[in-house]
Amino acid sequence: MADSRRNFLKKAMAGTVGLTVGSKILASGARDYNSISGANEVLRIAIIGCNSRGASMAGTFARQKNIEIIYVCDVEDNAMQKGIKAVKEVTGKEPKGVRDFRKILDDKNLDAVYIATPDHWHAPASILCVKAGKHVYVEKPLSHNPLEGELLVKAAEKYKMVVQIGTQRRSWPTLTQGLKELKDGVIGNVYMAKTWYANTRGPIGIGKVVPVPSNLDYELWQGPAVRRPYKDNLIHYNWHWFWNWGTGEALNNGTHEIDVARWGLGLDYPLKVNSVGGRYHFKDDWETPDTQVITYEAPGATIVWEGRSCNGSNNDNRSRGVIFHGENGSLHTGDNSYIIYDIKNKLVKEVKSDIIITQGLNTTSPGEELDAVHVVNFLENVRNNRKPFADALNGFKSTLWMQLGNISQRVGHTLNIDPSNGHIIGDNEAMKLWGREYEKGWEPTV
Repeated sequence: MADSRRNFLKKAMAGTVGLTVGSKILASGARDYNSISGANEVLRIAIIGCNSRGASMAGTFARQKNIEIIYVCDVEDNAMQKGIKAVKEVTGKEPKGVRDFRKILDDKNLDAVYIATPDHWHAPASILCVKAGKHVYVEKPLSHNPLEGELLVKAAEKYKMVVQIGTQRRSWPTLTQGLKELKDGVIGNVYMAKTWYANTRGPIGIGKVVPVPSNLDYELWQGPAVRRPYKDNLIHYNWHWFWNWGTGEALNNGTHEIDVARWGLGLDYPLKVNSVGGRYHFKDDWETPDTQVITYEAPGATIVWEGRSCNGSNNDNRSRGVIFHGENGSLHTGDNSYIIYDIKNKLVKEVKSDIIITQGLNTTSPGEELDAVHVVNFLENVRNNRKPFADALNGFKSTLWMQLGNISQRVGHTLNIDPSNGHIIGDNEAMKLWGREYEKGWEPTV
């Protein structure tokens, strides 16, 4: 029964009704979604990682028509309960809670997984899932390092599974409309993109080695990462700022903006990458930069990302965004909206979203309706066996841009890049950071 249902899902016809750019999207996406071929076939989903973002997205997935959340997985019991509660509040049904997601992968009734684990688990978990025949929606960044990102791209292709990364702006209708205008020449030749993210994060202190809480499987939480003692300032969120598990603000948030810049400029890989910055605002255990400027030289264009984790002063009246500069003016994007100015800074056009969003300081969701649009795109592509807007290869490219910035930051010099594949040219020191050291026995393989 499970195999025949999966065959039906893979054979569903393409060319169906999708989301209309610029149209108002319902929070559940239900009216649009019900017009999709095979939309009445129930998809069974697992949520993996549910402390904050995962719990929020568990509710978003649960609100979609013909979806059943059958598992909620987390290595920490309180987080698991958050995910279970989020699903039950929507559906009235309680999914099964499982600590180790690997135990559910043999379930042939399971069609797809949503992954919101810490960064060091993103690619290894995704690879395990696609090898088990499960479609994957994984939050950004696609991977902790470039090598395992390449492995995930290979795995998605080898096992013919849909892999979508959570760069949800790829599905936002008004932003898509604005970037179409950009590509159609509304400001002429575009030669620069300025991107940024700002927040007011506090200190994380000096952690103390303490016993692992009884409700946490810390061994499984570390998984592929080299083992480090448990400290009281690591879990849940602060792992972002430690290189062993996290990737800093550059990949935590900058991936979104660089993805938009790359999309708008039609770029695959840069030519040169340089990063400057450091941990300036507080003296604590935080290892990654809290202040960082990454510059990219690309064919015909310059791209800049500015990250400020501890100073939320806005640029362009926004805490995050992308500005494209061209020969005839500029196009400013801020989430699902855009503004066009001519070369003399005169307002030409302003297009606002009819979907209410929050600015970048919300760590779980910029707006459930906009998250739902990306979820609907994922589900549509699973049902029709089509490539998503934010597929594994696009996710790898945008993630790689930010990873190259972090590598430049850590080695302290400019990187020369092969524009055909994104690889670092002639730099053995930098290439040591292309991959990582794994805990023995946890190395990802395709």
